[in-house]
Amino acid sequence: MSLFVKAIGTSALVVALSGCGLFGGASSQDGAVRQSQRVSGAESVAVNRYIWAASLDVLSFLPVQSVDPFTGVIVMGYGTPPGGSRPYRATVYVSDPALDARSLNVALQTQSGPVTLETQRAIEDAILTRASTWATCGTTRWVT
Repeated sequence: MSLFVKAIGTSALVVALSGCGLFGGASSQDGAVRQSQRVSGAESVAVNRYIWAASLDVLSFLPVQSVDPFTGVIVMGYGTPPGGSRPYRATVYVSDPALDARSLNVALQTQSGPVTLETQRAIEDAILTRASTWATCGTTRWVT
């Protein structure tokens, strides 16, 4: 059982995975885009499912507090990375269906304030690398 499942439980996992398109739903021709429609309006927001799933995977040591596939926002609470001693929290914003750096914005902070730009970029790079790998393989899971 993965650390992600242990950390947030099965119900949060279902909510998180439903936002990244693993349970079907509307998608673009290449399958990389998950589209969601607001019930109260005609507004449509496209979210890249590989970036969405990679964000949840890379930051799996953080508990998920809220997931909103309609706006592309994932809010995570404080958690300590494996082998680390400092707790972090993050807010992830997936703003575009494209698989590139402009589609991803990660706000990462410690209890004493924001992290360095270098740390934030390292997390964004890890997410984008994982998303790119999954897009190349056509999956949102590690293949063993």
